[in-house]
Amino acid sequence: MPRRLLIIAHAPSPNTLRLREAAAAGACHQDIEGVETEVLAPFDVNPDHVCAADALLLGTTENLGYMSGALKDFFDRIYYPCLEETRGRPFGFYIRAGHDGTGTRRAIETITTGLGWRAVTEPVLCRGVWQDMFADRCEELGMTLAAGLEAGVF
Repeated sequence: MPRRLLIIAHAPSPNTLRLREAAAAGACHQDIEGVETEVLAPFDVNPDHVCAADALLLGTTENLGYMSGALKDFFDRIYYPCLEETRGRPFGFYIRAGHDGTGTRRAIETITTGLGWRAVTEPVLCRGVWQDMFADRCEELGMTLAAGLEAGVF
């Protein structure tokens, strides 16, 4: 039975859409066969999606030193319904930060610690003015999570 990777990423601009698509492309790399990947916007995710996933990849913009309202809404809606069922769930995340991303990172790490999720990669922080290599880093993140799932590493 294939493992399931759920990508939940806010993409309000063409560049952030590129990041989400790159993460999905990495997760769906031709050499990775044992993982099904689903990509959803935060407002489209419900607790059943999260509980059915074997791992999660989160993506957000930095908004006023915090995560996007869309990702915060996602956490608000799934927190208690998923609290016990998803403890230990592996995850990774990326942040498209116009500044430094530290407040956003801290907020995500605080909430996921409360959920008992397990970070299996370093966060990808795409800081400052847009660079095309941001998409490459998100693609690598998606590939890392999917390959780790397939190999049973997490």
